[in-house]
Amino acid sequence: MVDKTMNDEASAQRHETVREYFRRVDRGDPSLADICTDDVELHFPKFGFGHGKAAIAELARRLDLEHIEHDIEGLDIMTSGDRVIVEGRERGTTRDGQAWPDGRISQGLFCNVFTFRGRLINKIHVYTDPDFTSSHQEKVQQLHRG
Repeated sequence: MVDKTMNDEASAQRHETVREYFRRVDRGDPSLADICTDDVELHFPKFGFGHGKAAIAELARRLDLEHIEHDIEGLDIMTSGDRVIVEGRERGTTRDGQAWPDGRISQGLFCNVFTFRGRLINKIHVYTDPDFTSSHQEKVQQLHRG
C-alpha cells in the first residue's frame, strides 16, 4: 500500500522547489544549480541537451536576456510520479531592449517538465518558442494565422 500522506508531502515539497526554481531564474541567481543534481539534464529548444550544472549557466548566457519574469502565482503545476509538469506565462526584455511577449504572435507561454531524484531536480525539459520577440519573420509569415 502506498502512503498517500508521504506522496502528498513529496509533491508539495517538489511544487515549492519548482516555484523556487522560477524565482531564482527570474533573479538570475547562480544558486539555481543548488536545487539540481550534479548530473542534471537540461533540454531547451534550439539549445539541445546539456548535462551538468554548467549547462544551466551556459543556457542563461546564450539566451541573451536582460530580464525575465515568470508569473509564479499563476503557474499550473501537476505531478505524476517523480515528474512535475508546469504550464505558465513569462515575459521579459532582450539585451537589445526588445520586450516580449507582443500579445499578437508571441504569447509568453511555456511548459516545463521537471524530473526529480529525491528532493533535487534531475531533469529540466523546457518547451517554449525560443524566438521570444517573433524576430524570425520568415517562419512567422509562414505559420501565423493573423
